[in-house]
Amino acid sequence: MTFWPKSRTARRRLTILLAVAPVLALAAGLTLWGLRDSISLFYTPAQARAAHVAPGRAVQLGGLVLPGSVVKHPDGRVAFAIADKQETARVSYQGDLPDLFREGQGVVAEGSFDAAGVFQAKRVLAKHDEKYMPREVADALKKQGEWRGDGAAPAYGKP
Repeated sequence: MTFWPKSRTARRRLTILLAVAPVLALAAGLTLWGLRDSISLFYTPAQARAAHVAPGRAVQLGGLVLPGSVVKHPDGRVAFAIADKQETARVSYQGDLPDLFREGQGVVAEGSFDAAGVFQAKRVLAKHDEKYMPREVADALKKQGEWRGDGAAPAYGKP
């Protein structure tokens, strides 16, 4: 019994399949390898701490801006904290914040953690009205019992 079928048409199809499959697998592998640094995972502060996000890895960090944590420096840098019910993450951002950025509001910061554990944001997104919050932030806050859709007071994590 041989590997090759007896039919000439079947042999031709199998030959084409055996030639094309490795090329497609290589193309898919190279695509995924090339995009590995482009993937940006979303975390809340508690999830980021639990996942031990490596310094320099591009992620999105979302939660509520901790009231009283916003500090604007003369050089244009802004420091603030993003909190969920369990943890708080310090954030440093160089640039202008969105007009709707406020303490106690939901935000998503894109950037990476540095070696000291401070999140270096490259971009900060704020919710655009009272009814909107990014789905990932809302889902994570609901899961942790922090969702304030009914107007309840926030319960923040450790500063």
